[in-house]
Amino acid sequence: MKVLLVDKNHPLLKLGLEKLGCICEDDFLSTKKVIESKIHEYEGIVIRSRFKIDRSFLDKATQLKFIARIGAGLESIDVDYAKQKGIYLIATPEGNRSAVGEHALAMLLSLFNKIPQADCQIRNGSWLREQNRGVELDGKTVALIGYGNTGKSFAKKLRGFNVACLCYDIKENVGDENCRQTSLKEIQEKADVLSIHTPFNELSDKMINRDMISGFNKPFYIINTARGTAVVTDHLVEALQSGQILGACLDVLEYENASFEKLFKDRISTKAFNYLINSERVLLSPHVAGWTFESKIKLAQTCIDKVETIFFNSASESL
Repeated sequence: MKVLLVDKNHPLLKLGLEKLGCICEDDFLSTKKVIESKIHEYEGIVIRSRFKIDRSFLDKATQLKFIARIGAGLESIDVDYAKQKGIYLIATPEGNRSAVGEHALAMLLSLFNKIPQADCQIRNGSWLREQNRGVELDGKTVALIGYGNTGKSFAKKLRGFNVACLCYDIKENVGDENCRQTSLKEIQEKADVLSIHTPFNELSDKMINRDMISGFNKPFYIINTARGTAVVTDHLVEALQSGQILGACLDVLEYENASFEKLFKDRISTKAFNYLINSERVLLSPHVAGWTFESKIKLAQTCIDKVETIFFNSASESL
């Protein structure tokens, strides 16, 4: 099986696929057009988020048996069309779920305890104790929207903090010993912290908007380690300014380029973004929640394991 790797990943990925018997070739620099012109030569392609795999690309991929994405979502792939062509789709959310859960918790505790600003103040010669009085996570209600791999990881890591953990998901019966599944209405009634763990789709796109925010009974904090498009930034800033949202931990932003490698698509700033970067009640990171040294290895191994299961262990179902 001939496989094209179009993004740099941990060396384990190539070695593992070759150990299975795959012939792996790298092309990290060519344009999508060039890749498209030769994709008919390959039976597999491994990608992160370098470009979209659309109908035109798939029509030229006449020998393609699988598309593997090193990451949680498949939004950069025309999933329906690929399935029509009998192509297996592989995502690897198991590989970075622990990293995302840890990052969400780290951001929340840092925001609650004002660690970034306190650190900055001390480095600038200020010793301000009362201004940096923190908030405890103990006794709070933490609500999750989306309870898949990363949601479950975050909930598991919350167990030692004496919190009530609630989750809302479009799938039934996903709650477990770490988190009770409930309605969106109950989440809006009780949440002190709201954490987003949804994939990109029509339901999650612009989900956290003015109407949803206004439905919460009390001010709350928000964490987004999922996709930037889940939160309408203008509405988030309105809520921060009014006090309806007390603080925000954002690893992802609405303004990200589709590849996730750059911030602004057009390099033009906005008033809402300027508010975010100047607010001490907002903590930002550059889409790195799942970006650890360990997750890089786990993502590679997860991909190898799934390719092996599908093509070398006589599995018949797409993962």
